[in-house]
Amino acid sequence: MRSLEWIQPSVESARYKLRFIDQTKLPTEEIYITTDDYHIVANAIRKLGIRGAPAIGVAAAYGVALAAIKYQDCAQELFHAELLKAINELQSTRPTAVNLFWALDRMKNKLENSLEEGVQNSVSKLIDEALKIHDEDIRMCEAIGRNGAELIPLDAAILTHCNTGALATGGDGTAQNVIVTAFRQGKRIKVFACETRPLLQGARLTAWELTKLGIDITLITDNTAAFLMQQKKIDLVITGADRITTKGYVANKVGTYSIASLAKLHKIPFYVAAPTSTIDFNTKEGKDIIIEERNPDEVTEIAGKKIAPAGVKVYSPAFDITPPELISGIITDIKILYSPYELSNEPNR
Repeated sequence: MRSLEWIQPSVESARYKLRFIDQTKLPTEEIYITTDDYHIVANAIRKLGIRGAPAIGVAAAYGVALAAIKYQDCAQELFHAELLKAINELQSTRPTAVNLFWALDRMKNKLENSLEEGVQNSVSKLIDEALKIHDEDIRMCEAIGRNGAELIPLDAAILTHCNTGALATGGDGTAQNVIVTAFRQGKRIKVFACETRPLLQGARLTAWELTKLGIDITLITDNTAAFLMQQKKIDLVITGADRITTKGYVANKVGTYSIASLAKLHKIPFYVAAPTSTIDFNTKEGKDIIIEERNPDEVTEIAGKKIAPAGVKVYSPAFDITPPELISGIITDIKILYSPYELSNEPNR
């Protein structure tokens, strides 16, 4: 299953389109949206119809490609201006996931470097770059799965948080693909998935994906993680990441810091799995990461029904920061990184 699919022109349709699953409808409805409008892609990212740092980056790249196709009949100056507007709109959707900015920077560079040879050349190059970004993510997910599976014992009870499977990437997932790869190697895997309030990505998405794959999964409330560790029922923890600094600070779904702290207390390995595209080589410290705050309604409502008093104050950060001293290792597509983390954009570092 791929969460994102680029559709080439065909007999049925002469237009390029992006097809994606609307993750806000899962698990009760499996609805796919097909569009040639980058505004719809941007709104889907903003509203979490498309979510997961790698998937956001891939979708944003395709959004720029759709914008290029939309404005391909414009004069060069207008084409350039409209593409920059599209890039800015896509950049504004989610502030924390570094893959978004990584992908859009690549698309912007491709725009600037290809436009001298004409608009049609630029359109072709932008489509090719978006496809390349997607293909790279697929291969990075595969490598993360292979590298991380080495850490999984023959019998393993694994705790995970939020969703890091195929839905969260352009490929087969990050942290969740470590689990899936180990399972396919014949290892006996049991997964405990935190529900992940307030939007329940663990309950709605991780449980849905792993159940379809036939992996033994038990859904737990977020507050149950500590008790499971205390009862010695967890062998290791694996989560994903939305941004990693060069010193190894990890921004991930809120609640990750709590789980990492608990794992440290109970002497349980805590691993982070993410592609190198999630490393922010321009940021060293966790305090410099911008943390997105979500709509209060996501906390005060469930399925459109109010569960809190009207007017109550809400603080709802989408992410928290886990410091490097709590992280046993960072599983990337290149290799597993260990403390002290001094990350570099040189491939072998």
